[in-house]
Amino acid sequence: MHKGGNTMHIEPGIVEGAKMTLSYATAIGVFGYTAKVALNSIKQDGIIPLGIRSLIAAALVFSFFEVFPHYPIGVSEVHLILGSTLFLMFGAAPAAIGLALGLLTQGIFFAPWDLPQYGMNMTTLLVPLFALSAIAHRYIPEKTAYKDVKYSQCLALSTAYQGGVVAWVAFWAIYGQGVGAANLAQIGTFGVAYMSVVLIEPLLDLAILAAVKSLHQLQDSTVFQQRFYRVAAARVGS
Repeated sequence: MHKGGNTMHIEPGIVEGAKMTLSYATAIGVFGYTAKVALNSIKQDGIIPLGIRSLIAAALVFSFFEVFPHYPIGVSEVHLILGSTLFLMFGAAPAAIGLALGLLTQGIFFAPWDLPQYGMNMTTLLVPLFALSAIAHRYIPEKTAYKDVKYSQCLALSTAYQGGVVAWVAFWAIYGQGVGAANLAQIGTFGVAYMSVVLIEPLLDLAILAAVKSLHQLQDSTVFQQRFYRVAAARVGS
């Protein structure tokens, strides 16, 4: 049953009992991969930049979940996560840590009844993020700084992320409640509504990126990942 203030993806009661064990297993896998990505980030940039970016990302994620409008539809809720924006500005590791910390903070202080679903929600949010990261490395040319991505590239990243989220929500709903007509209808309703976010998010991505890239004083700071500002200039000159 939905409770006011819930902004997570998997509603309480969707997956229960022994079936919850799978969510713990997937969460362990996701957090293990996050640790691996974080270690790579530390080797590349150092632990302080990772910490700063992760905390900023966590604060943003908390505001996305708790402040932005969100609507219960079907088996879950529709709201903006801006996963592709977080990735482009901060990198995969800070975005993943930010999603984990932001969602945990929101759950502890505003939706404690949702904490048992934390493992499922982290799997739902982080696996698509890592898929988005892989797609970005293949789809965005090496000489393009992330601040200069085009609408079509933002659309591809956003579609990949939101599509991944919908796929995981559908998986958990079917895993927990079966393939009955009512459950499938609820999943379909959620999926259609959630994918409508894809039409909006790339425009928000571009607006946020445009605002951030105008802050030239942050170009040499540790706030944003190096690829956000510098790849184009660095690679061309090499």
